[in-house]
Amino acid sequence: MVEIKNMLSERITNMATSATLAMAAKARELRGQGKDIIGLSLGEPDFDIPDFIKEAAKKAIDDNYSSYSPVDGYADLKQAISNKFKRDNHLEYGLNQIVVSTGAKQSLANVAMVMLNKGDEVILPAPYWVSYSDIVKLAEGVPVEVPTDIESDFKMTPGQLEKAITPKTRMLWFSSPCNPSGSVYSKEELQGLAAVLRNHPDIFVVSDEIYEHINFRGRHESIAGIDGMYERTITVNGVSKAFAMTGWRIGYIGAPDWIAKACTKFQGQITSGANAIAQRATIAALEAPVSKIKYMIDEFHKRRDLILSLLGEVEGFQLNVPEGAFYVFPDISNFFGRTLNGTTINNASDFAIYLLEHANVATVTGEAFGNPNCIRISYAASEKEIREAVARIKAVV
Repeated sequence: MVEIKNMLSERITNMATSATLAMAAKARELRGQGKDIIGLSLGEPDFDIPDFIKEAAKKAIDDNYSSYSPVDGYADLKQAISNKFKRDNHLEYGLNQIVVSTGAKQSLANVAMVMLNKGDEVILPAPYWVSYSDIVKLAEGVPVEVPTDIESDFKMTPGQLEKAITPKTRMLWFSSPCNPSGSVYSKEELQGLAAVLRNHPDIFVVSDEIYEHINFRGRHESIAGIDGMYERTITVNGVSKAFAMTGWRIGYIGAPDWIAKACTKFQGQITSGANAIAQRATIAALEAPVSKIKYMIDEFHKRRDLILSLLGEVEGFQLNVPEGAFYVFPDISNFFGRTLNGTTINNASDFAIYLLEHANVATVTGEAFGNPNCIRISYAASEKEIREAVARIKAVV
């Protein structure tokens, strides 16, 4: 029998596995072994999808939306997205500037593939969403991490941005509200970053705003709305988080028309148009007033306050107050070098594995997000689960 060599490409062998998905898989595996695992690792709302969105999907099935959809999305969905941008973000995007994709993750990948050449640098304020770095690398770009910490509320300053810029800098990617830290950039903070970028007209910005409605400080601010930034910003959004539609896989961008056209060209060779039924349901989601999902936002706010209160009683956890999304990102470096129940904690990965094995609580190491001193804890879980999870953590540390 002929032995077949491993002929996988360098790009896939060099790519990291998503840490959030890996931890979720590990948790499922342990549950399959009969262990009572509380999963606080995935960024997935635990709410059911609102009924009015379900009804729109059912109608789409009855109306026989079963054919290929346009590569860049149905025109009436793009109109709903355009209206949403104007209503919520005070941004004017024409239909030719909008591309609908199979989740915001594909939107990000599209942008990277059409904007980056080999060796182009992309500034990533750390912590950043787990997939940014590998998406950039897949496009042969070079991620440039800018470390932040709990004292700065995990936000990059204009001075840090200026220092990170080189002649090879092509883009800046960031999320606000931020996954994993929950930090939210104010208008004044975005203006500070924009002031730096005005001196570097060849740098483009990817503004990931998927959590915009899960915002506890008030109005969301988009950097594309800052003077001089509209023509060089790609605004990324979707319906996974605020509408509890993670499995429906609909994301979208608003961008200069030449970038949108390039993303459509690329997507046409990779996946073509997004799911037809999900697109029709998304029209209903985006046309509805934000008040229809406020009950979820209010519940996340309550859970944030609860988990901060409970974790504040755990010695060794350093906490900030996240103003959006549904994560806390505690600094747990106080445990480094300590031995807990026979396990030596050298880094955040050790700590996350320790909590999984000893407390039966799944979290995610901050190393995956570019911050080795923290872990990410999702509070997209019931109050009962949150209370039990923190009690278990407290018991083993």
